[in-house]
Amino acid sequence: MGSAFSLMISSGNASKDPPAKPGLGDLPESCVASVLLYLDPPEICRLAMLNRAFRGASSADFIWESKLPLNYDSVIQRVYDDGGVQENGNCGFPEDLCKKDIYSRLCRTKSFDGGAKVVWLDKGTGKFCLSISSGAGGLAITGIDDRRYWSRLQTEESRFRSVAYLQQTWWFEVDGDFEFPFTAGTYSLFFRLQLGKTSKRFGRRVCNTEHVHGWDVKPVRFQLSTSDGQNATSQCYIKEPGKWTCYHAGDFTVVDPSTPTKVKFSMTQIDCTHTKGGLCVDSVCVYPSEFKEKLLLF
Repeated sequence: MGSAFSLMISSGNASKDPPAKPGLGDLPESCVASVLLYLDPPEICRLAMLNRAFRGASSADFIWESKLPLNYDSVIQRVYDDGGVQENGNCGFPEDLCKKDIYSRLCRTKSFDGGAKVVWLDKGTGKFCLSISSGAGGLAITGIDDRRYWSRLQTEESRFRSVAYLQQTWWFEVDGDFEFPFTAGTYSLFFRLQLGKTSKRFGRRVCNTEHVHGWDVKPVRFQLSTSDGQNATSQCYIKEPGKWTCYHAGDFTVVDPSTPTKVKFSMTQIDCTHTKGGLCVDSVCVYPSEFKEKLLLF
Protein backbone atom coordinates (compact mmCIF):
# COMPACT_ATOMS: atom_id res chain seq x y z
CA MET A 1 0.00 0.00 0.00
CA GLY A 2 2.88 2.32 0.84
CA SER A 3 4.39 1.78 -2.59
CA ALA A 4 1.04 2.46 -4.24
CA PHE A 5 0.67 5.68 -2.29
CA SER A 6 4.19 6.76 -3.32
CA LEU A 7 3.35 6.02 -6.94
CA MET A 8 0.21 8.16 -6.69
CA ILE A 9 2.22 11.05 -5.23
CA SER A 10 4.87 10.74 -7.94
CA SER A 11 2.22 10.62 -10.65
CA GLY A 12 0.51 13.65 -9.20
CA ASN A 13 3.76 15.68 -9.12
CA ALA A 14 4.68 14.63 -12.64
CA SER A 15 1.37 15.84 -13.98
CA LYS A 16 2.00 19.28 -12.51
CA ASP A 17 5.49 19.73 -14.10
CA PRO A 18 5.34 22.50 -16.73
CA PRO A 19 6.12 21.46 -20.31
CA ALA A 20 9.70 22.14 -21.45
CA LYS A 21 10.10 25.49 -23.21
CA PRO A 22 11.76 25.52 -26.62
CA GLY A 23 15.35 26.80 -26.65
CA LEU A 24 17.88 27.99 -29.19
CA GLY A 25 18.79 24.40 -29.91
CA ASP A 26 15.28 23.77 -31.21
CA LEU A 27 15.52 26.35 -33.98
CA PRO A 28 15.67 24.91 -37.52
CA GLU A 29 19.11 25.26 -39.07
CA SER A 30 17.62 27.07 -42.05
CA CYS A 31 16.25 29.81 -39.77
CA VAL A 32 19.54 30.13 -37.91
CA ALA A 33 21.46 30.35 -41.19
CA SER A 34 19.18 33.15 -42.39
CA VAL A 35 20.14 35.17 -39.31
CA LEU A 36 23.85 34.37 -39.52
CA LEU A 37 23.85 35.68 -43.08
CA TYR A 38 23.72 39.25 -41.72
CA LEU A 39 26.63 38.86 -39.28
CA ASP A 40 30.37 39.31 -39.72
CA PRO A 41 32.57 36.17 -40.01
CA PRO A 42 34.06 36.51 -36.47
CA GLU A 43 30.54 36.76 -35.03
CA ILE A 44 29.39 33.72 -37.01
CA CYS A 45 32.29 31.66 -35.68
CA ARG A 46 31.54 32.67 -32.09
CA LEU A 47 27.84 31.76 -32.39
CA ALA A 48 28.76 28.42 -33.96
CA MET A 49 29.94 27.33 -30.50
CA LEU A 50 26.47 27.77 -28.94
CA ASN A 51 24.95 24.42 -29.91
CA ARG A 52 24.56 21.85 -32.67
CA ALA A 53 21.95 23.86 -34.61
CA PHE A 54 24.17 26.95 -34.79
CA ARG A 55 27.23 24.85 -35.60
CA GLY A 56 25.48 23.16 -38.51
CA ALA A 57 23.96 26.40 -39.81
CA SER A 58 27.29 28.22 -39.67
CA SER A 59 28.68 25.98 -42.42
CA ALA A 60 26.00 26.81 -44.98
CA ASP A 61 27.53 27.63 -48.35
CA PHE A 62 25.21 30.55 -49.06
CA ILE A 63 26.44 32.33 -45.90
CA TRP A 64 30.11 32.17 -46.82
CA GLU A 65 29.45 32.83 -50.49
CA SER A 66 28.18 36.26 -49.38
CA LYS A 67 31.36 36.88 -47.34
CA LEU A 68 33.79 35.98 -50.12
CA PRO A 69 34.98 38.78 -52.44
CA LEU A 70 33.24 38.71 -55.80
CA ASN A 71 36.55 38.16 -57.58
CA TYR A 72 38.06 35.59 -55.24
CA ASP A 73 38.59 33.20 -58.17
CA SER A 74 40.92 35.76 -59.78
CA VAL A 75 42.89 36.08 -56.55
CA ILE A 76 43.27 32.30 -56.26
CA GLN A 77 44.52 32.15 -59.83
CA ARG A 78 46.97 35.03 -59.28
CA VAL A 79 48.35 33.88 -55.94
CA TYR A 80 48.23 30.09 -55.97
CA ASP A 81 49.04 29.33 -59.59
CA ASP A 82 52.60 30.67 -59.35
CA GLY A 83 53.74 27.81 -57.11
CA GLY A 84 54.01 29.96 -54.00
CA VAL A 85 54.39 28.31 -50.61
CA GLN A 86 52.08 28.91 -47.70
CA GLU A 87 53.36 29.37 -44.14
CA ASN A 88 52.40 25.78 -43.29
CA GLY A 89 54.48 24.50 -46.20
CA ASN A 90 51.57 23.66 -48.52
CA CYS A 91 51.31 24.93 -52.07
CA GLY A 92 48.46 25.08 -54.55
CA PHE A 93 44.76 25.56 -53.79
CA PRO A 94 42.76 22.41 -52.97
CA GLU A 95 39.74 21.62 -55.10
CA ASP A 96 36.21 20.79 -53.93
CA LEU A 97 36.38 22.92 -50.80
CA CYS A 98 33.17 24.25 -49.29
CA LYS A 99 32.77 28.04 -49.24
CA LYS A 100 33.61 28.25 -45.54
CA ASP A 101 36.92 26.45 -46.07
CA ILE A 102 37.73 28.65 -49.08
CA TYR A 103 37.14 31.74 -46.94
CA SER A 104 39.26 30.32 -44.11
CA ARG A 105 42.15 29.51 -46.45
CA LEU A 106 42.11 32.96 -48.05
CA CYS A 107 42.37 34.56 -44.60
CA ARG A 108 45.73 32.85 -44.03
CA THR A 109 48.84 34.71 -45.13
CA LYS A 110 50.11 33.35 -48.44
CA SER A 111 53.40 34.23 -50.14
CA PHE A 112 53.72 34.44 -53.92
CA ASP A 113 56.00 35.88 -56.61
CA GLY A 114 58.88 33.86 -55.24
CA GLY A 115 58.22 34.90 -51.65
CA ALA A 116 58.57 38.62 -52.40
CA LYS A 117 54.89 39.32 -51.65
CA VAL A 118 52.37 38.16 -49.07
CA VAL A 119 48.58 38.46 -49.30
CA TRP A 120 45.66 37.68 -47.00
CA LEU A 121 41.94 38.41 -46.70
CA ASP A 122 41.00 40.68 -43.82
CA LYS A 123 38.06 39.24 -41.86
CA GLY A 124 36.80 42.63 -40.72
CA THR A 125 36.52 44.34 -44.11
CA GLY A 126 36.33 41.44 -46.55
CA LYS A 127 39.15 43.03 -48.57
CA PHE A 128 42.64 41.80 -49.40
CA CYS A 129 45.83 43.12 -47.80
CA LEU A 130 49.22 42.99 -49.51
CA SER A 131 52.78 43.23 -48.21
CA ILE A 132 55.87 43.60 -50.44
CA SER A 133 59.35 42.68 -49.22
CA SER A 134 62.38 44.95 -49.44
CA GLY A 135 64.33 41.92 -50.67
CA ALA A 136 64.89 40.50 -54.14
CA GLY A 137 61.81 40.61 -56.33
CA GLY A 138 60.12 43.13 -54.08
CA LEU A 139 61.27 46.74 -53.78
CA ALA A 140 63.90 48.33 -56.02
CA ILE A 141 66.45 50.15 -53.84
CA THR A 142 69.10 52.32 -55.48
CA GLY A 143 72.59 51.10 -54.48
CA ILE A 144 71.33 48.03 -52.58
CA ASP A 145 74.19 45.89 -53.93
CA ASP A 146 76.89 48.30 -52.72
CA ARG A 147 77.89 47.03 -49.28
CA ARG A 148 79.50 50.37 -48.44
CA TYR A 149 76.00 51.81 -48.13
CA TRP A 150 73.47 49.01 -47.73
CA SER A 151 73.27 45.62 -45.99
CA ARG A 152 70.69 42.98 -45.13
CA LEU A 153 69.75 42.38 -41.50
CA GLN A 154 68.08 39.20 -40.28
CA THR A 155 65.29 39.95 -37.82
CA GLU A 156 62.14 38.42 -36.38
CA GLU A 157 60.49 41.86 -36.46
CA SER A 158 59.71 41.47 -40.17
CA ARG A 159 57.27 38.97 -41.65
CA PHE A 160 59.94 38.43 -44.36
CA ARG A 161 62.59 37.72 -41.69
CA SER A 162 65.02 40.34 -43.07
CA VAL A 163 65.17 44.09 -43.75
CA ALA A 164 67.37 46.42 -45.80
CA TYR A 165 69.62 48.64 -43.66
CA LEU A 166 71.07 51.92 -44.92
CA GLN A 167 74.34 53.00 -43.29
CA GLN A 168 74.84 56.19 -45.30
CA THR A 169 74.06 57.65 -48.73
CA TRP A 170 73.64 60.91 -50.61
CA TRP A 171 70.93 59.64 -52.95
CA PHE A 172 68.06 57.73 -51.29
CA GLU A 173 65.48 56.15 -53.59
CA VAL A 174 63.14 53.19 -53.14
CA ASP A 175 60.47 52.32 -55.68
CA GLY A 176 58.37 49.46 -56.92
CA ASP A 177 55.16 48.38 -58.60
CA PHE A 178 52.59 45.63 -58.46
CA GLU A 179 49.50 44.36 -60.23
CA PHE A 180 46.79 42.66 -58.19
CA PRO A 181 43.03 41.94 -58.49
CA PHE A 182 41.87 43.91 -55.44
CA THR A 183 38.19 43.97 -54.57
CA ALA A 184 36.28 47.23 -55.04
CA GLY A 185 37.06 49.89 -52.45
CA THR A 186 39.70 52.38 -51.33
CA TYR A 187 43.17 51.27 -50.25
CA SER A 188 46.09 52.95 -48.52
CA LEU A 189 49.78 52.31 -49.24
CA PHE A 190 52.38 52.52 -46.46
CA PHE A 191 56.15 52.19 -46.15
CA ARG A 192 57.18 50.33 -42.97
CA LEU A 193 60.39 51.97 -41.73
CA GLN A 194 62.51 52.30 -38.62
CA LEU A 195 65.39 54.57 -37.66
CA GLY A 196 68.22 52.55 -36.12
CA LYS A 197 68.82 48.80 -36.09
CA THR A 198 67.54 46.63 -33.29
CA SER A 199 68.93 43.49 -31.70
CA LYS A 200 68.51 41.36 -28.60
CA ARG A 201 70.88 41.77 -25.66
CA PHE A 202 70.37 39.62 -22.56
CA GLY A 203 66.86 38.93 -23.79
CA ARG A 204 65.97 42.60 -24.15
CA ARG A 205 65.36 44.60 -27.32
CA VAL A 206 67.94 47.34 -27.88
CA CYS A 207 68.28 49.86 -30.71
CA ASN A 208 71.59 51.05 -32.17
CA THR A 209 71.23 54.60 -33.54
CA GLU A 210 74.91 55.04 -34.43
CA HIS A 211 74.29 55.75 -38.11
CA VAL A 212 71.04 57.72 -37.76
CA HIS A 213 71.42 61.19 -39.30
CA GLY A 214 70.11 63.48 -42.00
CA TRP A 215 66.40 62.69 -41.84
CA ASP A 216 65.55 65.88 -39.96
CA VAL A 217 67.12 68.13 -42.61
CA LYS A 218 64.69 67.56 -45.49
CA PRO A 219 61.45 65.53 -45.66
CA VAL A 220 61.09 62.27 -47.56
CA ARG A 221 58.81 62.41 -50.60
CA PHE A 222 56.27 59.65 -51.33
CA GLN A 223 54.55 59.18 -54.68
CA LEU A 224 51.88 56.80 -55.95
CA SER A 225 50.21 56.37 -59.34
CA THR A 226 47.81 53.86 -60.90
CA SER A 227 47.20 52.67 -64.44
CA ASP A 228 43.79 54.41 -64.52
CA GLY A 229 45.26 57.86 -63.85
CA GLN A 230 45.10 58.19 -60.06
CA ASN A 231 48.00 60.04 -58.43
CA ALA A 232 49.00 60.85 -54.87
CA THR A 233 51.97 62.70 -53.37
CA SER A 234 52.95 63.31 -49.76
CA GLN A 235 56.03 64.13 -47.73
CA CYS A 236 57.10 63.92 -44.11
CA TYR A 237 60.13 63.71 -41.85
CA ILE A 238 61.24 60.29 -40.61
CA LYS A 239 61.56 60.25 -36.85
CA GLU A 240 61.21 58.20 -33.64
CA PRO A 241 64.32 55.93 -33.59
CA GLY A 242 63.79 52.36 -32.47
CA LYS A 243 60.12 52.25 -33.47
CA TRP A 244 58.64 50.62 -36.56
CA THR A 245 56.35 53.16 -38.21
CA CYS A 246 53.99 52.94 -41.20
CA TYR A 247 54.41 56.10 -43.32
CA HIS A 248 51.39 56.85 -45.47
CA ALA A 249 52.28 57.32 -49.15
CA GLY A 250 48.78 57.73 -50.60
CA ASP A 251 45.41 56.17 -51.40
CA PHE A 252 43.90 54.64 -54.52
CA THR A 253 40.41 53.42 -55.36
CA VAL A 254 39.43 50.21 -57.14
CA VAL A 255 36.18 50.50 -59.09
CA ASP A 256 36.28 47.44 -61.34
CA PRO A 257 37.51 44.33 -59.47
CA SER A 258 37.44 42.27 -62.67
CA THR A 259 40.52 44.18 -63.91
CA PRO A 260 43.80 43.86 -61.94
CA THR A 261 44.98 47.18 -60.50
CA LYS A 262 48.48 48.36 -61.52
CA VAL A 263 50.20 50.61 -58.98
CA LYS A 264 53.61 52.30 -59.03
CA PHE A 265 55.08 53.89 -55.91
CA SER A 266 58.30 55.49 -54.68
CA MET A 267 60.02 57.03 -51.67
CA THR A 268 62.88 59.48 -52.27
CA GLN A 269 65.21 61.90 -50.54
CA ILE A 270 67.58 62.96 -53.28
CA ASP A 271 68.80 66.29 -51.95
CA CYS A 272 72.55 65.75 -52.31
CA THR A 273 73.51 68.65 -50.04
CA HIS A 274 73.67 66.25 -47.10
CA THR A 275 73.97 62.54 -46.31
CA LYS A 276 71.44 60.41 -44.47
CA GLY A 277 71.68 57.00 -42.88
CA GLY A 278 70.70 54.60 -40.13
CA LEU A 279 67.37 53.58 -41.72
CA CYS A 280 65.75 50.12 -41.86
CA VAL A 281 63.41 49.48 -44.78
CA ASP A 282 61.14 46.52 -44.12
CA SER A 283 58.31 46.51 -46.64
CA VAL A 284 55.49 48.27 -48.44
CA CYS A 285 52.00 47.43 -47.20
CA VAL A 286 48.63 47.94 -48.84
CA TYR A 287 45.61 47.89 -46.52
CA PRO A 288 41.94 48.82 -46.83
CA SER A 289 41.68 52.53 -45.98
CA GLU A 290 39.62 51.65 -42.90
CA PHE A 291 42.98 50.73 -41.32
CA LYS A 292 44.62 54.09 -42.00
CA GLU A 293 43.85 55.89 -38.76
CA LYS A 294 44.79 52.85 -36.68
CA LEU A 295 48.14 52.39 -38.45
CA LEU A 296 49.06 56.08 -38.20
CA LEU A 297 48.78 55.83 -34.41
CA PHE A 298 51.70 53.39 -34.25
